[in-house]
Amino acid sequence: MKILALTGNRSDYDLMSPLYRLLHQDPTIKLNLLVSGAHLAKTYGYSITSIKEDNYSILCEIESLIHSDSKQSRLKSASILLQSSIDIVAHFDPDLIIYVGDREDVIVGGLLGCYLEKPTMHFWSGDHASDGNTDNAIRHATSKLSSIHMVSLPQHRDRLIKMGESPDRIFYIGSIALDNFSKHVPISKDEIKKQFNVENNFQNEYALVIYHPLPTEREIYGETFKNILEVLQENNIPAFINSPNTDPGNYPGLNVIDSYAKNPNFVSTKNIPRDLFLSIYKNAKFIIGNSSSGIVEAASIPIPAINVGERQKGRFAESNVIFCSLKRNEINHAVKKACSENFLNAIKEIKNPYGDGQSAERAYHLIKKLNLRQFSYKNEDPLTIRNNTMEVTYE
Repeated sequence: MKILALTGNRSDYDLMSPLYRLLHQDPTIKLNLLVSGAHLAKTYGYSITSIKEDNYSILCEIESLIHSDSKQSRLKSASILLQSSIDIVAHFDPDLIIYVGDREDVIVGGLLGCYLEKPTMHFWSGDHASDGNTDNAIRHATSKLSSIHMVSLPQHRDRLIKMGESPDRIFYIGSIALDNFSKHVPISKDEIKKQFNVENNFQNEYALVIYHPLPTEREIYGETFKNILEVLQENNIPAFINSPNTDPGNYPGLNVIDSYAKNPNFVSTKNIPRDLFLSIYKNAKFIIGNSSSGIVEAASIPIPAINVGERQKGRFAESNVIFCSLKRNEINHAVKKACSENFLNAIKEIKNPYGDGQSAERAYHLIKKLNLRQFSYKNEDPLTIRNNTMEVTYE
């Protein structure tokens, strides 16, 4: 069996890596990766080096990311990826195309599958946020193009059925994001500080900052990013700062990070080893920003996740997530709440609803047992789709 996986950035690659390992180790499967986007951009860490270190077969490297902080650039990048990959994918002739999430490369994967008549598998299908982000519409549009859906929560399955997808195409496996996360054994906080040479500055507990631009908040993105860092500084909380994603409006965030480059209380990171990043994450006092990781992964530690602004709103979140507005005083209030003994005690025993760390195994066994070709052609009329009210359990 030949499988093609599309990956456009470090986060989706790390998320899917447990499944890639299982597929790579299977002698009956030939896994190839189509690598594009931020993976090939030095501004965002040139993370293709991690893929090569993991020794996966790379079908092609497509330099699709346009280095421009404009709304047009992301659409142009998607068109470059589509145009550049059609003949390469057709020649490879995969038995299955897999992709994850809601970035522009997933809709390209869906289009490739439809027009080249190949089965496709969409991970994190059926999720939803009410933040107005383009990614949300891209996720749902890709679901309509996709043959098979791997969902993280039962309500994601229900949403897909309401969108007219057949229950027979939907498999509840939990979130693969938790597979690496739950199994990883972190190095100590002291060892982390030694590796970054910050022993003298990170005496107290630190925060992890991951903050991305959102279209409806783009005009004040840089100002809000600065407010987050100033609030942390005022509360004497050092931080590791992860670079924002490649969405339009990200340049002000990069500029803010650069402006704090000489501040001994802040360390910026781009493409650091996965184990080191997870160690930073698991040893953090809390995560702050608006990353989906705060919604999906932080509950497994558990640590507080402060979500600033509208991004991620509407997604299912555990009680460790604190939503706050963009106002500086509310960010400060959220930080104080996340550090309070009452809040930390209240979230000690929470259980992550997104999975148990076994999702990659479930996906792998489904790929092996399903007759993939029978899912290729979508002839179901959405008017005839009815929800199966049976109890939903892991596939």
